[in-house]
Order: sequence, then structure tokens, then C-alpha cells
Amino acid sequence: MENMAYTVKSGKSFDEISGDLEKAVPANNFRLLAVHNVQETLAEKGFEIDSLKIYEVCNAGFAYQAVKSDINVAMFMPCKIVIRPDQDGTLMTLVRPSMIAEMLPDAGLNDLAVEVEKQLKNIIDEIK
Repeated sequence: MENMAYTVKSGKSFDEISGDLEKAVPANNFRLLAVHNVQETLAEKGFEIDSLKIYEVCNAGFAYQAVKSDINVAMFMPCKIVIRPDQDGTLMTLVRPSMIAEMLPDAGLNDLAVEVEKQLKNIIDEIK
């Protein structure tokens, strides 16, 4: 899982991290495309789980470069950040864009993926 994800623990509450992430994403030139409240979605069907949100984020310039390099990268878009409560805080997990470059080795996405990942890690680290 370490190769697939970047996970950071924060001492902040789930709601604090949720609010901070919703502000930090656009402040760092990414767009918040969707927030999936998995807990609410499953509760509608009678299933109970702890708080869980999936944030879909995108930077149009990076997305354009990626799909121009290899249209198959679209299968992995947009980038996702998952938040969930943990003992004494909240976990934030980024699905690492560099993993996509590894899955599409002939696409020439390495440098782009590293840059996107760096910026998304910075957002997570900034709000922790």
C-alpha cells in the first residue's frame, strides 16, 4: 500500500480537516471536482460506517498534459484524497499520481506525475 498511497495523520478532527482541505485545494491551483460522503451514501442504504470522504481534485493544466501523453491515464483521473477518522485525529490518504506513471510506463508521465504528487502532498502537509 505504501507505493500506492501517501498517508498523513493529523491531530485535527475529521470536520476540521474536511474544511481545511476544501479551502486548501483551490488555494493551491487545483479544483475540487467532487466530495463523496461515503458514510452518508451508505447510510441511505441502511449501512453504517464511520465518517469517510473521498475528494476528487484536478488541475486542468496537468490533466491536459497527462491525457495528451496517453489517453489511458483518464482511467485514473481525477486525483483522489481520502479522509477518515483515526484514534486522536484524522488520516488523509492520497492515491499517488506516480503510481499511475508506473502503470503506464510507455506514456512518459514520470516527471508530470512527480510534480502533481509533490503539489498534492504539499496540500496535505500544509493542513495537517
